[in-house]
Amino acid sequence: MEEQNINKVEENVLEDNQQKISGIWENIMEFLHNLLDIREDSDRHETIDSVRKDISFQGHNAWILIFSIMVASIGLNANSTAVVIGAMLISPLMGPIVGMGLGTAINDSKMLRRSLTNLGVMVVLSLLTATLYFFISPIKEAESEILARTAPNILDVLVAIFGGLALIVAKAKKGTISNAIAGVAIATALMPPLCTAGFGIANGEWGFFGGAMYLFCINAVFIALTTYLVCKLLQFPMVKYANEAKRKRTSRIAALVGFIVLAPSIWFFIQLYEKQKFIIDSKKFVQENMIYEGTRATPEWDQEKKQLDVTLLGKEVPESLINDWKARFAKIDGFEESKIEIYQGSRTILNSGNENFEKLQEERINDIKQLQNKDQRIIALQNELNILNSKTQKIEMISEEAALIYPQLSSIAHAHEIKKDLLTQTYDTTDVFTVSYKDSTLTGNDTQTMRKNMANWLSYRMKPNKIKVNESFPVIEKTTK
Repeated sequence: MEEQNINKVEENVLEDNQQKISGIWENIMEFLHNLLDIREDSDRHETIDSVRKDISFQGHNAWILIFSIMVASIGLNANSTAVVIGAMLISPLMGPIVGMGLGTAINDSKMLRRSLTNLGVMVVLSLLTATLYFFISPIKEAESEILARTAPNILDVLVAIFGGLALIVAKAKKGTISNAIAGVAIATALMPPLCTAGFGIANGEWGFFGGAMYLFCINAVFIALTTYLVCKLLQFPMVKYANEAKRKRTSRIAALVGFIVLAPSIWFFIQLYEKQKFIIDSKKFVQENMIYEGTRATPEWDQEKKQLDVTLLGKEVPESLINDWKARFAKIDGFEESKIEIYQGSRTILNSGNENFEKLQEERINDIKQLQNKDQRIIALQNELNILNSKTQKIEMISEEAALIYPQLSSIAHAHEIKKDLLTQTYDTTDVFTVSYKDSTLTGNDTQTMRKNMANWLSYRMKPNKIKVNESFPVIEKTTK
């Protein structure tokens, strides 16, 4: 009996613990449901109406787009991030892209058709405006703000995905969150790629054009895709058609458009992921394998050539070790068809084919030497100028002192006399002061005494320089009658 009672007590305790654990789990799930569920607080009909209004592109929206493109182009040209952000905030480009995703999700062929048409017109108008600006702009250099939009990577895909999710969730909420929409406009950056594409057209930089349009397509496709997925998740009401055949045809068109949107997004993602993976793996290989004391390796991956270029700086690495690195690189999964090219010192160690590399390095060394010589000459000239300024200031002080000590003086001049002895071929320098007097009645003895005293005073003030004092007499002009 006692054992049965003990077993019953243990079973009751176990059931109580299970109930407590179950209660905790249910509370956690309820908390997470209340925290993350967006279905109850979503206004589907209002969202559809709002998106439908934003699709429209005429009148005010057309001029807003033109002005925002101009502002963004100026910001890129001036390399000003703040100006580019301001242009993204006023751009109406987001409406048709969201309309594409929503129209596909709710089987609304009219919305889908209007979205595609308006987006096409917007893109063409944006490219024309940006091309015109960069064509007449005197600044033709591609600054960092432009270069940043020419080479998209996997992070741009992630920004487009999560930016699109934030956008449609904000639009679906009762009482649209305008701050979130503005933030998405900045994050996804639809305007700068179109402006950069215009820069490429205006300057004949077709690589810039291709890279920028690639980035724009990534952003547009993934925003439309995330809009489609969220609208399906929230079960937005499907558009009803009186004609069953028309409903099926519209559904097929929507499905086809959805596939067209989905397929490029998958291709974009795979391409960028592979490119990023090659870059990461190549840098990892260099960091883990190409280690030699006193030498630093700088890698650079060329996606088009499938080639890893590595520049070695510092001590010379033995060729046997270079060959070992080459063998290791060839064994890495995914790099079997890739090449590695290693540059060391003034020659190419591996797979070079660059016969002018040593000549180019010598030219760069000569350029550096010339710059150093120029710097030395500049420093020497600066020192001479400082000495001259110092002497000028000293002579200015002496002139002021002379006027106080010898009030009889009317003027004092200074010159630096250089004399060469032709027999000994030596040079002698003398500071020559030439003075004139106010009082013409001074006797020769007076001026001689004054000149002697002045020479002693100047020798003391100008030491250790050699001093000479001369007198200047007025020139008497004779007139003829």
